[in-house]
Amino acid sequence: MASMLLAGLASGGFEIEHMRQLAQQRFGAAAVEAVDAWRAALAGWRDMPEEEQLRRVNEFFNRRIRFADDPVVWGQPDYWATPLETLGRGAGDCEDFVFAKYFSLRELGVPENRLRMTYVRAQIGGPGSSVSQAHMVLSYYASPEAVPLVLDNLIATIRPASARPDLAPVFSFNTQGVFVGGANQASTPVDRLSRWRELLLRMRTEGYVP
Repeated sequence: MASMLLAGLASGGFEIEHMRQLAQQRFGAAAVEAVDAWRAALAGWRDMPEEEQLRRVNEFFNRRIRFADDPVVWGQPDYWATPLETLGRGAGDCEDFVFAKYFSLRELGVPENRLRMTYVRAQIGGPGSSVSQAHMVLSYYASPEAVPLVLDNLIATIRPASARPDLAPVFSFNTQGVFVGGANQASTPVDRLSRWRELLLRMRTEGYVP
């Protein structure tokens, strides 16, 4: 009965029953429970204002998913996990947090042009430090010219980019294309990113239809 109810809640791009079956086959009962919790949460957030949806989605994954590097989770130096894979393992790196949040917000109806996956150089060690590392965050633009809000697995709160001097944007992307630095217009098609193509192909096998 619970699975039928959750299937009824599913809408948009995800086929919930197929995801549940794959979660059971690949990762076991705990993964099915994680998928069910995710889908039930999305159903409860669907009619909320967008900024509240951002907060809920950011909090859900930051609390539920443990940070771990790809070699530990997947035995590979760089692997972009699908939301199902991230929920199934209960762990992921910064990209995995971003993709899980991005596809959750798209499922809730947040327009594509308001969301970008953003690669940054993150300053490590506080103000004055010259040490940085590659990092990815999810950026939300209330309007094309707005200062984006930053959803980050490193901190609990969502802050405007102007309040994150520790992050230096390198490039961002969504299905509209790749944006260099803080540009408002895409410079190249997103299909140039081979890992993004591979991610979408794997998601389609898991029951996701863009």
